Amino acid sequence: MDRVLLSLGHGYSARALARLLAPQGWRIIGTTRSAEKADRLAAEGVEPLIWPGADLRPALADATHLLSSVGPDAEGDPVLRAADEAIAEAAPHLEWAGYLSTTGVYGDHQGRWVDETTPPAPAKGRSDRRLEAERAWAAVPGLPLHVFRLSGIYGPGRSALDRLRAGTARRIVKEGQVFSRIHVDDIAQVLAASIARPNPGAVYNVADDEPAPADEVIAYAAELLGLPVPRAIPFEEAELSPMAAGFYAESRRVRNDRIKRELGVRLLYPDYRAGLQAILAAEKAGTV
Repeated sequence: MDRVLLSLGHGYSARALARLLAPQGWRIIGTTRSAEKADRLAAEGVEPLIWPGADLRPALADATHLLSSVGPDAEGDPVLRAADEAIAEAAPHLEWAGYLSTTGVYGDHQGRWVDETTPPAPAKGRSDRRLEAERAWAAVPGLPLHVFRLSGIYGPGRSALDRLRAGTARRIVKEGQVFSRIHVDDIAQVLAASIARPNPGAVYNVADDEPAPADEVIAYAAELLGLPVPRAIPFEEAELSPMAAGFYAESRRVRNDRIKRELGVRLLYPDYRAGLQAILAAEKAGTV
């Protein structure tokens, strides 16, 4: 049977998954908002669908698997708002569905560990809307849904290395502050492992093994590049935007035992050092 993934909001993480699935003979349909991005997807072997705009029903009728990377807005989940009936109609023949969420739904735990059994307690705003979107997707009748709560995503073209080169990296220091993060290729392998072992209703944290302060990551990336380590800026003096200040308002360590135990995942990049080293090596080899 042909395997067809309909990827809604086919962005950075979904493109990494497509690079894994396409060589296995998958047909991948990816939605995007612009013709320019559609051309890029087509060049990567993905069938582009400009949406909002196109009718999703034909693609849903063909799909065996469904992934949504589309974030919620102030009115809720835009995919379900536009196509909840079509998705519900397709649910009985879908083998797997995935929704990309965020570990932000756990809220602030003052550096303590959280896992999938930790009750969500998101701050009002983006993370609060993510939790509502998770619940809305889970409420679609018959949908074999899997929720993936992603930590801070980095990878080629989107890492501390790039910010340092661009001159935008700031080494902000806040005592006791830690973040969990995940390399985009590890997101892809977690999704692929879940597709291979469906467990509808499951929630998975997607994080590496070593939560760490953001300033440590910046310093290590600077050392890799042979650049001066940016000066430390105390959090109190950083003059952050409201969004960035909200980012620093929360501190938690995210456990990843479930993806290892249930999906058999062995992380490619178990910490930020391995991930940044691999990005730099690929750049030097010309493979990214």
